[in-house]
Amino acid sequence: MEQYFSATQKMEQEVMFPSLLRGVFPQDGADPATSGSADLYERYQLLKAIKPMVERGLASVTDQSPTSNDDANAAPDDGIDGNLEERLSHHMNGLQQVLTDLTKNTKALTRRYSQILEEINLGEGQSSS
Repeated sequence: MEQYFSATQKMEQEVMFPSLLRGVFPQDGADPATSGSADLYERYQLLKAIKPMVERGLASVTDQSPTSNDDANAAPDDGIDGNLEERLSHHMNGLQQVLTDLTKNTKALTRRYSQILEEINLGEGQSSS
């Protein structure tokens, strides 16, 4: 989780001109199945929109207290209770995979943005000579 927030923070700090990402499509480190036809600008907007949702999701989980849950005092159903650990493990693995994918996408976008800036700087250096 910390890696995701760190990668997102770095992306937000480095990508000063998101419009440079328009018409640029993912290269290495991007899953073509998830990228579809979205350019890096659209992906940047999506990654920025997802961050607050992840933060709110974490806050809502930590804000819930056992007393606010009506089912907290109910007797557990043995069939359901025996399966809770397995279900929780499944969902935690899924969440971890999503966060890993988001982190990879964020890092790939930031790398590509840095490459674009380097290309622009090299182009300006050659034209001023």
